[in-house]
Order: sequence, then structure tokens, then C-alpha cells
Amino acid sequence: MTDAPALDRPAPSSQASDWAGDMEQALLDQARVLAPTQGWTWPMARAAGRAMGLSAAETELLLPHGPRDLAALLARRHDAQALAALPDPAALKIRARIRAAVLARTEAAAADGEALRRWAGFLALPLNLPLAMRLLWDSADALWRWAGDTATDENHYSKRAILSGILAGTLALRLHASPAEAEAFIDARIDNVMAFEKWKAGLGAQDVLAEVARALAKLRYR
Repeated sequence: MTDAPALDRPAPSSQASDWAGDMEQALLDQARVLAPTQGWTWPMARAAGRAMGLSAAETELLLPHGPRDLAALLARRHDAQALAALPDPAALKIRARIRAAVLARTEAAAADGEALRRWAGFLALPLNLPLAMRLLWDSADALWRWAGDTATDENHYSKRAILSGILAGTLALRLHASPAEAEAFIDARIDNVMAFEKWKAGLGAQDVLAEVARALAKLRYR
């Protein structure tokens, strides 16, 4: 899928790398404030840099892909917040693990409100849909790993594809309805995760892409 440099950068190995990681998070904090009015754009990314006392060149060094890097950083932050909020999975059955995981990830993202809606609008653009797919896939992978999934065959991909669609749909509903309605949606869809063996043969990449695109559009326009 399309590169997302903020995701692919190696783990910090020096003080300079630590500084860069900390500065990326500080830029993301500024972006969350600016995005509701400026959207996820290059001007917004540069404005976030100026707020941190950075020149345009310094901002572009930290965020070579500007709003795309910031979008990736926001998704990663939500993943980390969700995982930190989840309990020990050992005490839960698999259905309860997936339900808890989706709820935690949804609530972490929903807390960003209008900034998240503008984020979704940015990712809904045709050129950014591959990035949206990658971010959702990585979120689904992190949640499945927390739930204890160790599959390495085609089940690995089927589970993550299904959960990516559920995450996108739940988040779209959560921002425009009550938490109870979002939970009801999860409960209605969770059988797809548990019964994926029955229909995975008919699941294609285009099916998941279409579902994600629909969910992002709902996030953007509702």
C-alpha cells in the first residue's frame, strides 16, 4: 500500500531520533487544534510547524509528506490509546475481546471530534484511499494481536479485512449517533468476525475498499 513515512520510520535510536519523535507528537497536537478550520492540508501542517517555532524547511524535514504523515500519526496515537485502555484479554472470550477492542479504538478516535471528521475527509479523497486502507488495516492488526490471534495463513488476512470494515463503519456511526447505537452496530457486525470462515472466499480487496470509502464519506459529510 501507499507509503506513510511517519509509520515506516525506524524506532528511535539516538537523542536526535527521540527529539524528532517528540516533535512529531507536538506537531500532531497542533494539527488537532488547527484541522477543524484548516483541514488536513499542507498549509495546516506548516502552520502547526510555525506554532512550534519551526521553519517551513524544518517542518518538511519532520513531515516530508505533510498532512499524510500527520494523518498516520493520528491513527497510530489512537491505536496506542486504545491498547492502553484495554484489559487483560485472558479473562475474556474471543467475541468479548473483539467487541472491547473495537469499542476502545472507536472511543479513542471519537474524542478528536471535528478534527477527526476533517481527517476522514482527507482520507476519503481518491488519492488517499490506499493510505486509509493501510491505517485501518494496521489498526485491525494491532487489535487482533492484542486479542491473541496468531494466524499466519489466509485467515490472517480475512480477519483483518473484516475488522477494518467494522472499525470504519463503527467510527462513522459513533461520531453521528449515540455510543449505544455504535455498540448495537458492533454487536450486529461481530458475527461477521466470528463466522468469517463461511464467507471469506467471497471477500475481495475491492469489497473492503468500497466499505471503507463509504464509511469515510459518512464521517465527512454527516
